[in-house]
Amino acid sequence: MDLNTDSTKPIYMQIAEWIENEIIADRFLSDEKVYSQYQLAELFNINPATAAKGLTILVEEQILYKKRGLGMFVAPEAKNMILEKRRNETLTRMARELVHEARRLSVTEEELIQLIKKCEEEQK
Repeated sequence: MDLNTDSTKPIYMQIAEWIENEIIADRFLSDEKVYSQYQLAELFNINPATAAKGLTILVEEQILYKKRGLGMFVAPEAKNMILEKRRNETLTRMARELVHEARRLSVTEEELIQLIKKCEEEQK
């Protein structure tokens, strides 16, 4: 993954999301060690403090946990926590934006539902 330095989203947030995506994709499993701040810094060519901030966010959300002297590890329920968080936050925000834009464009509820179904079919 490349970080988007032009994004309004801070780099440390992009790091946290990348780790979450790795957990969702089962590339980091429960109780498995994740990259250190220095490994992340080297991998993404960023300051280790920035990488540490991304890891800290995930520790605060209890997605990762620390083992003193050993590093950061994936919490047992991390994947479920991430999926639940994204359903509740990300999808809800996106749905609100979609409904708002549909109203602005005079798209009916039925047309919007059909559009969503069409997009879903295209993904299969």
